[in-house]
Amino acid sequence: MTEHVLLTAYRGYLECLNERQWPRLGEYVADELSYNGKRMTLADYRAMLEADVHAIPDLQFHAELLLADDHIVACRLYFRCNPRHAFLGFEPPGREVSFPEHVFYRFDDRRIVEVWSVIDKQAIRDQDVAFVGEF
Repeated sequence: MTEHVLLTAYRGYLECLNERQWPRLGEYVADELSYNGKRMTLADYRAMLEADVHAIPDLQFHAELLLADDHIVACRLYFRCNPRHAFLGFEPPGREVSFPEHVFYRFDDRRIVEVWSVIDKQAIRDQDVAFVGEF
């Protein structure tokens, strides 16, 4: 895939997430994929994203850095949000928090087939957000 095609597909994916267009998720994500080495179905992936949005209703995916090459997209997403329920092992702080996610996606036929994600939990902890479990 060309860089332009890949980045267009990825931007469409982010728009789909930000607009909560869950029925369209299959346009951007394969029926089966790998997330941090765990095999899952599109339905599993959608449920994971919906749970994130339930915990953080104002969650918006903003690409801060974005690169593409061949069939890989690398992105630094940045979040500013107000969690309403426990998320990532943290209790909701009752105020805005911000944190980055560094994520790589492998595409096949214009759809995501692998995701490798690292969320900066230390950045959340540094904002004095109460941690409720172990990392």
